[in-house]
Amino acid sequence: MSEMRYKLHPISAFLNFIKGLRELIFPFIIIFGVNLFRGGGESIADRGWQGLIPVLIGGVVLIFMLISGLIKWHRFVYWFEEGELRIEYGLFVKKKRYIPFERIQSLDYTEGIFHRPLGLVKVKVETAGTGKIGQADVELTAIPREDAERIEKKMEYAKRHNWEPILEAGEAVTEEVAEVSVKAVKTVYRMSLKELIILATTSGGIGVVISAVAVFLSQFSDLIPYDAIYQEVILFLRFGYLIVALTIFLILLLAWVISIILAIFANYQFTISTDEDHIYISRGLLEKKKVSVPFKRIQGIQISQNPLREWFGYATVTVESAGGTLGDKDEKIRLFPLARKTAIFPILSELFPDMEWEPVMKKAPKRSVHFFYRLDFFWMIPVAGLVSYFFYPYGLFSLLIFPIVILFAVWQHRTAGYALTRKQLTMEFRTVSKHAFFMMKKRIQAIEVTQSYFQRRKNLASIQATIKSGMLGAAARVDHMEEQDASEVLAWYEPSDSKAAK
Repeated sequence: MSEMRYKLHPISAFLNFIKGLRELIFPFIIIFGVNLFRGGGESIADRGWQGLIPVLIGGVVLIFMLISGLIKWHRFVYWFEEGELRIEYGLFVKKKRYIPFERIQSLDYTEGIFHRPLGLVKVKVETAGTGKIGQADVELTAIPREDAERIEKKMEYAKRHNWEPILEAGEAVTEEVAEVSVKAVKTVYRMSLKELIILATTSGGIGVVISAVAVFLSQFSDLIPYDAIYQEVILFLRFGYLIVALTIFLILLLAWVISIILAIFANYQFTISTDEDHIYISRGLLEKKKVSVPFKRIQGIQISQNPLREWFGYATVTVESAGGTLGDKDEKIRLFPLARKTAIFPILSELFPDMEWEPVMKKAPKRSVHFFYRLDFFWMIPVAGLVSYFFYPYGLFSLLIFPIVILFAVWQHRTAGYALTRKQLTMEFRTVSKHAFFMMKKRIQAIEVTQSYFQRRKNLASIQATIKSGMLGAAARVDHMEEQDASEVLAWYEPSDSKAAK
């Protein structure tokens, strides 16, 4: 039994305070923004002691958050006992959590701007039973790197020997444990500067930047003088369409540049390493993140290409992992944020030698091409008719949507297909981007075949395969395939015992 208790680094109290402050930043800005100047420019100082009430309330909240952070740090302890990572925390309600080392699936490390100067890391401990989306079972806010390595050593030893040796601080690591901890880690991929720049410029992050600004401004909707802004916009429009278009272009350009900077910061020094049990992905400039993905939790691989990247031969590879995420949200784990497709397959073949990465695809039949755009015409025809009538003659340009939709449908039809091997199902389809799902038979949770009335008349059917990914699952769907192909996929997925019984 271990009596040694470990505490988090004292900076954890400050990090807890910052985390709470970040969650309250918008309410604080709104409260102080509304009360700072109101009533025709009357300030807080002009309203006497009543004007200080918001400041006093804000100060009390800040003090409470700081004390709360100190208490969380002071009461949080962890130790190792009987092959388990044990944690105790809480002031009025004391809570304990016992996590067997053999159940720990991954240890994800994050080094923020406050961690790196002090040699600390934030450790997220994930098990197969991780409950809430994007949340780890246990989060050690700030611990020394050697303590994180101690947890990893004990976890690896417990998985190999079904019991955990006792190692105290300063105690010599036994030769057997040291042998387990030093596993051969091989770097299989490191993103080049050229790929990083291409990723940043084609990431589509401009929409994220604009939406973030819109959400931020929405918090001040009561303070924004819409009438004055409307008058300024009307006055600005008098300068001419060229000036307005140039201004909009500059705004979009600025948002694009910001998105590029954010993408570079997030994916700087993106590296993939592997040992016999895990894939390790590390990235980041200001905040360095390292996530470990056990091979046994990988359910499938998705290769995606938006039209621009497809044109230049680049692709993004996503790992569909059971329960694992890369961020605080249910963010998919990107094995390759961006790389040439020709360079991806050799590395994937090395990581997953049992999978076929360039199978011969069976495409959708020619007679099914009409199904890819037929339903769109039901809403397009009345809309285009109304626009053409009420905005004649310029409304006639709305008719151009029909050839565009037909061409896009033909593009989707040519992409749709599937391939079967003895142990693997590959499905390829297109939304706007092109997606290819590679799934091992033993990892597929369900296969569903649907057939509408019109598909039945043409002997067509749609096929959908679902695998476990994150907490919600992921699905690949190929529409309007031959009915015989759908039956073949169902027969392939049927358990061998059922086939033998027949």
